[in-house]
Amino acid sequence: MTRIYLSAPDVTDLERSLLLEAFDSGWISTVGPALDVFEAELAARAGTAGAVAVASGTAGLHLALLALGVGPGDEVITSSFTFVATANAIVQCGATPVFVDSDAESWNMSSVLLAEALGDAARRGVRPAAVLVVDLYGQCADYARIAPLCEEHGVPLVEDAAEALGASAHGRPAGSFGRVGVFSFNGNKIVTTSGGGAVVSNDLELLDRVRHLANQAREPVLHYEHREPGFNYRLSNLAAAVGVGQLQRLDNMSARRRQINNRYQAELCGTDVQPMPVPEWSSWNGWLTSLVFDEDQTAERVRQVLEAEDIESRPLWKPMHLQPVFAQHRVFANGVSRQLFETGQCLPSSSGLSDEEVSRVIDGVQRALAATGESGQVAS
Repeated sequence: MTRIYLSAPDVTDLERSLLLEAFDSGWISTVGPALDVFEAELAARAGTAGAVAVASGTAGLHLALLALGVGPGDEVITSSFTFVATANAIVQCGATPVFVDSDAESWNMSSVLLAEALGDAARRGVRPAAVLVVDLYGQCADYARIAPLCEEHGVPLVEDAAEALGASAHGRPAGSFGRVGVFSFNGNKIVTTSGGGAVVSNDLELLDRVRHLANQAREPVLHYEHREPGFNYRLSNLAAAVGVGQLQRLDNMSARRRQINNRYQAELCGTDVQPMPVPEWSSWNGWLTSLVFDEDQTAERVRQVLEAEDIESRPLWKPMHLQPVFAQHRVFANGVSRQLFETGQCLPSSSGLSDEEVSRVIDGVQRALAATGESGQVAS
């Protein structure tokens, strides 16, 4: 049997033709017409004034923070329940991450705990250089509560929308919240350029700063002039051409992932198995189906059974405040992300999955649940 991956790229003849067109044009490096189109269409998707395509989502986070002036000695408040790239970008600036746990409503940053973290910083006489919020598993955080807190304390808001392109909250698209947003186009995202990312913002001066830093901080003169260190964080025109095709198919790919999620919920979820909650104010892009189980050992049993059937699944993110590298950092925790990590599992969600492959996954999970005694009965 063919291995079923967690979130494999879904590319077609459209992306191939656009890639070959870009290749044949001779624009194969880090400038070209496909790159211009990709950036313009990304900005339109995010509802922002502009976009800068870069080499990765992590590079985008690094540049966004640098463009806001984050540097050594600063503190940046960020989500604990995330992939390590979020925290790494803060450390790359020489700053210190302060972690905030999740709410149960969306699994994203708790506005209650964010208020505590901002209040604690004020009492210590510290103004955080930024609040970096993650849109987890394709779902935006509750910015209707988070953004006013940042404004009250005079702290810029950065949106890590790496997983959330195509999602929205309160009627606004992912990437449009706060001062700046960042996307990822890694191979496991809904939209991929094989690797890559983008910074989006309504602040065109900030985007000029991002572009300058991404291009080795080269001054606009004929010879190579540099007044500060920069980075080689540019995306190629070839990769952007793939992204242009992917953006054209985003809505259909997102719809297919939600369709797969609906099957998982209908056939697996019940009193002992629950999906990621989607609040009424959220429009989820379907990136990864994530389930939580009543018993701590069930998720690992599901993973083992699926792996034996050559099916990839993965635990939910291990919170940053539980990672050895960040064990000594300040954290505002409520236990939500720890519990999700201990009881949760992500199932294969690729938009290219066939109905038969989805059935294979469901059969494997049902056998694992039967072995552990969980009901798996459909909730009424």
